[in-house]
Amino acid sequence: MKFVSTLAGFVLFVLFFGFALKNTQEVDLNFFLGYELRGPLVLMLLAFFIAGAALGILAMSPTVFRHRRESSQHKNTVQALQSAAGTGSAQPAADAVAPR
Repeated sequence: MKFVSTLAGFVLFVLFFGFALKNTQEVDLNFFLGYELRGPLVLMLLAFFIAGAALGILAMSPTVFRHRRESSQHKNTVQALQSAAGTGSAQPAADAVAPR
């Protein structure tokens, strides 16, 4: 499996490297108020891809933190219920299905 993932990574690298070599022409990016940015097309694409990924991570962070907080609260609730029931251990019940 490690060989397949390494081979897939190599193939993707070669494809993206070929794409970068084919798109080296200069492009102009015009902003408001007459501001202009000039650079190679592949670098412009890479910059906007990275900016989009960063904005996506920032947009998802409140949801991730909320889920972590809820998970922690649920764990505390389970521990409290187990200690109240007198089991005191985190062992699953005998009739529960064990995860694989």
